[in-house]
Amino acid sequence: MKSLLYFLILSCLFSCTNKTNAVKTKLLFKEVNQINLARGTLFRADSISSKYITTRPVDVWLPSNYTTEKEYAVVYMHDGQMLFDSTTTWNKQEWKVDEVAGKLNNDKNIKNFIVVAVHNIAELRWQDLFPTKAITNNISAIDTSLAKDFKKDNFDINKLTGDQYLKFLVTELKPIIDTSFSVKKDAKNTFVMGSSMGGLMSMYAISEYPNVFGGAACLSTHWVGFKPMENNVLPSLIFKYAASNIPDSKTHKLYFDYGTETLDAYYLKHVTTVDSIYLNKGYTSKNYRNLKFKGENHSENSWQKRISIPLTFLLKNN
Repeated sequence: MKSLLYFLILSCLFSCTNKTNAVKTKLLFKEVNQINLARGTLFRADSISSKYITTRPVDVWLPSNYTTEKEYAVVYMHDGQMLFDSTTTWNKQEWKVDEVAGKLNNDKNIKNFIVVAVHNIAELRWQDLFPTKAITNNISAIDTSLAKDFKKDNFDINKLTGDQYLKFLVTELKPIIDTSFSVKKDAKNTFVMGSSMGGLMSMYAISEYPNVFGGAACLSTHWVGFKPMENNVLPSLIFKYAASNIPDSKTHKLYFDYGTETLDAYYLKHVTTVDSIYLNKGYTSKNYRNLKFKGENHSENSWQKRISIPLTFLLKNN
C-alpha cells in the first residue's frame, strides 16, 4: 500500500512538472505584430537558452486555420529573418514563406504544416552552417595557408559550430516546439530547409540526424563551401562526407536545386557529382530532385519564385 501511495505521489509530481514546463515553453513565444504577413500568424522567442550555440531569435509561423485539434508537420528553416517581410531584411528581399505556406496549407494534397524559422547571426553564419565533419574528418587536406585565407574572410575552420547548431535544433529547440505547438513529432513529418549555406546545413542535418528529419530541401546549395576560387578542396570534402552519410532512400526525401546566374553559376559543374551520390544509392524521381532554374540567381527574389516546389515535394500526402 505504501509503495502504491509513493508511486502515485511521484506520478503526480512528474505530471505537474511536465505541465509547468509546457507552460514555460509556451510563454517563450509571443505574437509578433511588427512583421507584415500576407497569411497566418508569427510568434517569436527572442532568446532560447542554449548550451551549444549563441542565442538568437526563433520565429514560428502558424497557418490562419491553425487549431490544437489536429497535429501539423514541421519545417525547420535557416536564416529565419529573411523569410517573411522584406521591409525588415538587410537587402529588402524575402522568401515570401507566409504567402506560399498559407496557400499550401489549404491544399488537401499537402500535409498541414508550420514553419520554425531560426535566425542567423551574421558574423557566425559561416561557422554555424558549415557541415563540420566534412573538414574535421579530413583536416589534413587543408594546408595552413588555405586555412589562413579562410580566416581572413571570417571563416575559421578551427571554430566550426555546425555540430553544435544541429544539437541546438534537435535536442533543445525541437523539444520546445513539440511541447509548445500541436505538431507531429516523427521523422516523416519533420523537415529541414535552407538556401546557400543553409542548403549545405540542411543536407548535413538529414545526414547526421536521419531519425529526426525525414526530408531536406537544399536550394542553391553552396557546394563550393567558401568563396569561389581555384584549386578549392572544399567541394571534394563535402561530397566525400555526403557520400558516406546518405540517409535511407526508402524513408527519406532530398531536394536540391540551382540557378545559372551570379553565385549559382559556380554550382553547375557539381550537378553530375551530386546526382551520382544519391541516385547510385537508391534514390529515384519519387524521393529525389536536383532541379535547374535557368536565368535565376543567388537571391531571396529567386528562391521565392520556386519555394512552392520543394515544399510540395516534401509535404505531399503519399
